[in-house]
Amino acid sequence: MFHTVRRHLIAGSTCIAALMPLSLWAQEAVFVFGSSEVGIPNYNPLTAVNTNAAFTMIYDTLIEQDGDLSFHPHLAESWEEAADGKSWVFHLKPGVKFHNGDPLTADTIVQWIGMFRSSENSYMIDNVEKVEAIDDLTAKFVMKNPDPNLLYNLSSSFMAIPNPRVVTELGEDYGITEAVGTGPFKLESFTLGQETVLVRNDDYAWASPLAENQGPPHLAKLTFREIPEDSTAFLELKSGGVDALLSLPTDYLGEIAAEPSLALAKIPGQEVYYMPINVTKEPFTDIKVRQAAALAINQDEILKNVFSSYGQVAHNFLISALPESKIDPALDISFDPDKANALLDEAGWVKGADGIREKDGKKLTVALWTQSDSVFRRLTEVVQAELKTVGFDPQIQTFDSSVIRDEYKKGEQQLAVRSYFWNNADIVDWFFGGDRVGYPNISMFNDPKAEELRAKAMTGSATQEERVANFLAYHAYVTSQFPYAPIYQPEQNMAFNKDRLVVPEVIHGNSVTGTVVQDISVKE
Repeated sequence: MFHTVRRHLIAGSTCIAALMPLSLWAQEAVFVFGSSEVGIPNYNPLTAVNTNAAFTMIYDTLIEQDGDLSFHPHLAESWEEAADGKSWVFHLKPGVKFHNGDPLTADTIVQWIGMFRSSENSYMIDNVEKVEAIDDLTAKFVMKNPDPNLLYNLSSSFMAIPNPRVVTELGEDYGITEAVGTGPFKLESFTLGQETVLVRNDDYAWASPLAENQGPPHLAKLTFREIPEDSTAFLELKSGGVDALLSLPTDYLGEIAAEPSLALAKIPGQEVYYMPINVTKEPFTDIKVRQAAALAINQDEILKNVFSSYGQVAHNFLISALPESKIDPALDISFDPDKANALLDEAGWVKGADGIREKDGKKLTVALWTQSDSVFRRLTEVVQAELKTVGFDPQIQTFDSSVIRDEYKKGEQQLAVRSYFWNNADIVDWFFGGDRVGYPNISMFNDPKAEELRAKAMTGSATQEERVANFLAYHAYVTSQFPYAPIYQPEQNMAFNKDRLVVPEVIHGNSVTGTVVQDISVKE
């Protein structure tokens, strides 16, 4: 009851605050989540299948990764890997406390990893046999197998560290009514689908060395709003209703330059737009039809006409910065309408007078799913037109971004247009693993050879070099089976009101995280 009343009071206060000029709120800011971050059901990293920027502000991780993919200390101030890769020792920073005053110790790490084993993302520690507390500030990870990807996993927002005691006490309410981490901000309130309000952790004194500010954040209060419609969000930024958009669609880059009060902060791109193809739904059980659909996508035209030549085309599933993306160029997927038409001819689909193909009296009509954001809608309309040119009859079905994940879980989709945000090759495992069919494996891909290659990639590498080679083989084989069509790699741009905010010239990290916000302030 207390939490219900408190949420209503906070919601009322927020409404009043929205009517007041932002300049009256010293060191308070309003950000808008990117469209891929909306609809998060709670702030529990142990149950998360998707996270947003606020996770990185409520919680800290043992390790931080910079935009150049290098690793840096955070809650672990140093670490050592055994020569055989069978153990890692992490030395924790002294004096770190959770928001409720509980200390972070090696025992905390032991408890947290134990809880993480039953999480949605437990695969990230599959190679960890156990964790031992050597002393209060030393945790030893004993490995089943060497895991050269361990540091990356420990830097992920999915491996943000909550207070195990509070997680146990609150059960299913954890992450909704309370979320207790060691991060630079505390959760004040959370309204599903609307906003998240954070307040400064005044005791914060253990920031990542990637942040210039090593003490509490400059911002005393930070409100994240969820505005799924990009045009609405941009109008809010222009009018001064919000201070920053964490992700700016390319449509508005030109307008930023025309607005003297607005500026951009560029962040290394981690996103890929693609078209998942459900291999279990006719007609896509036929690999020739899948390949034809993939080859119908004109990536260059989409880059030019939809994204105004910002970013780059995608020809496989991984961001181009990753070495595991460098598969045999012959396997990369590129626009080839002649081959697409030939494949559909071979598969027995004949073009009718209306340009739509038929087989056994049935038209090549397929469902093409998308979400309601303006960029996705426009991109999907272009994809629809391109598929039509080779004889498909795609029918667009649009879902609200907050519910489309649940729709995917039903497995009824045939084609879709979506994106992911990740900078590690294990995303191939996440979206094409046979034990994740339905969601996140929207392609419903479950192939015996792929599973063998997947196991080798995920658990069979003793060194980083071996891991790259194994993931190259896995990625290449999945691509050869056409459970997806690659489309586009955007740059990530944070748009902000430079009359209101002071933002670092160089953004350290892979996105706008707590480490980045440490150094953001409001102009007095």
